[in-house]
Parts: sequence; structure tokens; C-alpha cells
Amino acid sequence: MMNVLVTGSGRGIGRAIALKFLNEGHNVYGIDILDSSIDNKNYTHIKKDIRDKDLPNIDSLNIIIYNAGVSNEEDAIDVNLSGTMNISEKYSYGDSVKSILFIASASWINGSEFKYYVASKGAIVSYMKHLALELGKKGVLVNSISPGAVETLFNKHIIEDKILYNKVKAESILDKWIKPEEIAEWAYFITTVNKSMTGEDILIDNGEILKSNFIW
Repeated sequence: MMNVLVTGSGRGIGRAIALKFLNEGHNVYGIDILDSSIDNKNYTHIKKDIRDKDLPNIDSLNIIIYNAGVSNEEDAIDVNLSGTMNISEKYSYGDSVKSILFIASASWINGSEFKYYVASKGAIVSYMKHLALELGKKGVLVNSISPGAVETLFNKHIIEDKILYNKVKAESILDKWIKPEEIAEWAYFITTVNKSMTGEDILIDNGEILKSNFIW
């Protein structure tokens, strides 16, 4: 049994990741500004903003998954980058930490979304690589996942518009979106099964970035 920290565990990808680890029998601490609907004796919910300076001490963390973030432009740099670095500096250097995972976004690769959001996610990947170099001396694995379109509340306005939803799906090779539970499976594999990969970003986007229209 491991002690796992998941930020942004109140909903979406973070909630799915927390539930995955709980279902596998681990202790999970969740940090979110939202309340949590998770009802499990091995789950501890901490209602906090990742930008706060008075984050609680959590002993003997083994796995940390930094998922919390926002999609609105006005807060993207402050929350997604500065907030994530703030909470990382609090927990990443613990003596019992074995694996760290950041949730970035496929948009940092091609710059296709809003500028501050894209910049914040690209910076997170750069920070991840720096942390991998720094913590590799202690044997800690540090990686990130960059999901494409995921069926979460962030994308509710698209999901509820059938025409727009089908148009966005058609931009991928596999003509579908990703379920939060699929990202949770990847997060579990990278942080528990993986023993040799570090400093890497994994793109999970149904082939959206690969797809292009060839004109001759």
C-alpha cells in the first residue's frame, strides 16, 4: 500500500486518478479548492488552493500526481504554472517519494489553444524535465502526460453541442475523445509499473496532432 497525493481530485481527470489508486488499495490524499464526492475510508480530502503558502504537511508520500489547473486565460499562468510549482516545491522533495507525474496538455506541442493556457502547460513540461534531472539523483522518476480532448466539465459546452462535438472528434485519427478513466490508467502505469522512464512527456490524443491534410 502506497501513499498517493493527487491535486485537482474534486472532479474530472483528478477524480478518476484518485479513484483508480483507491480501487487498487492505496491511501490517497486529494487537494482541491472544490469539495469531493469520493467516499472511501482510504481517502483524505484537503480543501486548499495549490497557490496557498500554508499547505499541510503530509508524511511518507510515495507517489505525487500534479493535476490541478484551470482553462481560463486570466488565471492560467498563475494557477497552472506558479501554483503547480508552489505545491511541487512543498511535496516533491520528500524522502519517501518514488514517482511524480504532471498532467500537461497536448496543446503545448502545437500551440493550438489559448496563448496563456498553452504557455502554462509547455512550461510545466519544461519544469518536469528540470525536476527529473534534479530528483534523479535520488532515484525519483518524474514524467508528464499530455492529454488531447478529454470528456470533462472543462469541455461541457462542446460535448453538449452534437455538431461541434462531432466536428472536434473528426480532427483525430480515431474519431473519439478520451475518457478520464483512460488517463487514470496511464497515470497508474507510469507511476507504479514504470521503473525506467523519467523526464518524458507522453502524448495521448487519439492521433489528433499526427493527423494532417496532405495537398498535392
